[in-house]
Amino acid sequence: MKRYRNGEIWDFEHEVAVATNRPVILGLDGGTTSTVCICMPIMPFSDALPDPLPVLARAVAGCSNHNSVGETAARETLEQVMADALSKSGSNRSAVRAVCLAVSGVNHPTDQQRILTWLRDIFPTQVKLYVRNDAVAALASGTMGKLHGCVLIAGTGTIAYGFTEDGREARAAGAGPVLGDWGSGYGIAALALTAVIRAHDGRGPHTMLTSTILQTLGLSSADELIGWTYADPSWARIAALVPVVVSCAEAGDEVANKILKEAVQELALSVKAVVQRLGLCGADRKKSFPLVMVGGVLEANRRWDIGREVMDFISKDYPGAHPIRPKVEPAVGAALLALNEFMKECVQEAYRR
Repeated sequence: MKRYRNGEIWDFEHEVAVATNRPVILGLDGGTTSTVCICMPIMPFSDALPDPLPVLARAVAGCSNHNSVGETAARETLEQVMADALSKSGSNRSAVRAVCLAVSGVNHPTDQQRILTWLRDIFPTQVKLYVRNDAVAALASGTMGKLHGCVLIAGTGTIAYGFTEDGREARAAGAGPVLGDWGSGYGIAALALTAVIRAHDGRGPHTMLTSTILQTLGLSSADELIGWTYADPSWARIAALVPVVVSCAEAGDEVANKILKEAVQELALSVKAVVQRLGLCGADRKKSFPLVMVGGVLEANRRWDIGREVMDFISKDYPGAHPIRPKVEPAVGAALLALNEFMKECVQEAYRR
């Protein structure tokens, strides 16, 4: 175990007893906008989890997607947020039994292996380490640690990810804004900005989006929108305009309504692609399966309810889809995954003895 780069972030361990009677697990949800780490105690193996779950500490940091901020910055963010969570819980790395790091940008086994190698430098050798895409933690947050069903994330970015009970998995979308995260917050807002520019230069219809977006951003003309966009084209900054698009759609703007309807279709198609590849719906297409829905784009807080529209679209083909709005955040889902995997390995080791 050694300290990586910013070794001073672990200095708090000098003030924490080396030996501890409280073993813990860490669950991390690392997305494009923020990174959350949850520290939880090891709980006795049982079918029923305690309610509420015993969360010892929660820490938050910035973006940890290496595709967005680079590998060095992503590593430093992840290490800092883990150190913060352990410090807040009064624990140190010697108390950790398992870590599940669920982070966006993990799209290939080489991504997993690179992060596992880095984690192994930080934690003692006996710590169990698991690295997954952040969508897996989002699914687990709805199924309370069980990997079965499909999750649809629609926040700054979007992805659909699914698992069968025998461990097969599939995904759709999640390729970033350049390759088509259509239906995501970024995708919706980018189309709205494009519509404003098209209306301004005469290539598209007049739209309420023009005046509303300019007012929101404090700009006086569509020409200024170009400078605003490219001054800082971060995904989350663009995606923050989604509520403006929804407001215009609710006010009857045809362009905004078209953008949202297309987003609904794209999000539903992502789910359908996963369901079909895994056969989650069964041969008769009516088999029940959990559909976990996560992300600000899907939140049911407006008259133009994107999440409800997506669910209605999916239910026409798959009436067995059972929508779940998680009661815990994805970082807790990651912690439950770490707990489940750790307990399975403990049982297997005991059996081998």
